Amino acid sequence: MKMVSTFGRLAAILVLAIAPLTACGRGGAGAESGEEHAEAEFERGPHNGRLLREGDFSVEITIFEDGVEPQFRVYAYQENRPLPPAQVQVSMALTRLGGRVDQFSFRPEGDYLLGNAVVTEPHSFDVAVRAVHAGATHDWTYQSYEGRTTIAAAQAEAAGVRVEAAGAATLEETISLSGRVELQPQGRADITAWYPGRIVAMTKSIGERVQRGETLARVTSSESLQTYSIPSPIAGIVMARNANVGDVAGATPIYVVADATRVHAEFYVYPRDAERLRAGQPVTVRNLGGDHSVRATIEAILPTADMMTQTIVAHVELPNADGAWRPGQAVEGDAVVAANAAPLAVRTRALQRFRDFTVVFARVGETYEVRMLELGRRTPEWTEVLGGLAPGEQYVSDNAFLIRADIEKSGASHDH
Repeated sequence: MKMVSTFGRLAAILVLAIAPLTACGRGGAGAESGEEHAEAEFERGPHNGRLLREGDFSVEITIFEDGVEPQFRVYAYQENRPLPPAQVQVSMALTRLGGRVDQFSFRPEGDYLLGNAVVTEPHSFDVAVRAVHAGATHDWTYQSYEGRTTIAAAQAEAAGVRVEAAGAATLEETISLSGRVELQPQGRADITAWYPGRIVAMTKSIGERVQRGETLARVTSSESLQTYSIPSPIAGIVMARNANVGDVAGATPIYVVADATRVHAEFYVYPRDAERLRAGQPVTVRNLGGDHSVRATIEAILPTADMMTQTIVAHVELPNADGAWRPGQAVEGDAVVAANAAPLAVRTRALQRFRDFTVVFARVGETYEVRMLELGRRTPEWTEVLGGLAPGEQYVSDNAFLIRADIEKSGASHDH
């Protein structure tokens, strides 16, 4: 059976087709849990498990997980009366999304048959059961899904759902920084008279572009009465004009020229962080809106601290050919102080909560299914995976919350 549910809003409401969904259920305290379908109920046995019948013979499939790792417990019946477990041989095969098959054999334990392995999460599979009793073989198959949904590729694309393969990554330990963009010392020039005298010509106004070597003013020396030209030592923009023709030039700059392509970030570093910073370390610099960023390196850390704040200054050179970084602009940064390789990692933004687990959602074809993870180290970008996901497995890296919401809305989860 198929259901249809609303997948969420991005620019419009997207309606997504959902595959058949079932879920694990649980009885009362200390009880065994069976598998319950999200839509159609099945026949249950005395232990609240799934009851499979053929003629007068039946078996009840349960998953017990109260104080132990999840395990299969199977009860056998003849004409609805319990059979001694030693009289029945049971085997099971669980085919998981992606084709992996988990095989189970069983041995007598008390009044039931106990599976020989843990039923790993998620409890989502196609089940094949074989039971042999009194020389007769009985076979059943059924679907038992949880945390699974099917979404057409075009609809997932329109919703912004993106996937990538799980693999190795470098986990970077960072220190957060704040500061502002400043001109580099070599990016500013104060244009002054070489000799005191009267200004007889000025060629530029505020905001005009200047080439290196271009004449900015002409001054007649008060001593020699000779007129000389003053060229610009750098290319840039006129930031200030402090005189006019006819004024007497002295020590005050006539012009201030700045090359806005030659800037750096000045970050204010507190003593607790300063000990871990070194010249040459990489830094990601971004504006406060977060829409512009660049990877750069620490070029210098000044040796003196501010007397009031006790902060020191770290300089990070910024490439600025396009003029995106403006002097005086506030910026943030993340300085990398350590880097560790992780054999298997996922994007931190992909992590979601599902029941009591931190999970990602794997994709096989157009089907998405939960993966319960064992996690290691975490950074804002990457999280190390120690178990629960295979290398190379495709997982939802962007807008994973839409998959979770769709699964929860359809009831495709169980409560452990």
